[in-house]
Amino acid sequence: MNSLLSATSTPDHILVVDDVADNSFLLQVLLEDEGYQVEVANSGSAALAKIELSPPKLVLLDVMMPGMNGYEVVQQIRENLDLPFISIVMVTGHDQLTLSKDFQVDGFLRKPIEFDELLSQVHAILDCR
Repeated sequence: MNSLLSATSTPDHILVVDDVADNSFLLQVLLEDEGYQVEVANSGSAALAKIELSPPKLVLLDVMMPGMNGYEVVQQIRENLDLPFISIVMVTGHDQLTLSKDFQVDGFLRKPIEFDELLSQVHAILDCR
């Protein structure tokens, strides 16, 4: 286990949302090896249900999913005033994302994910909270 966490602290809770199970599993293993508590969801609606039950500190959210895409998930998270602030990193295969200025996310990762970039963003976001 990584030395990020002391023996008395609780691991930061991260939710990985991707409709491709292999993608979620890979991120889960990588982040758990770093000492994080990781939960996965395979759809936007499953993610919202998990977030309401136990809000994570960070959501790694795939943009393109069937049913409810990542943009819609972010909008519902941000509109739910009962939730604490949750950091969100969008994961996409697209080169460009067009977002309105009030679309509040903490970062972007392009697929295929560079693990060093992922860990750098995760550490930067969670270390400053």
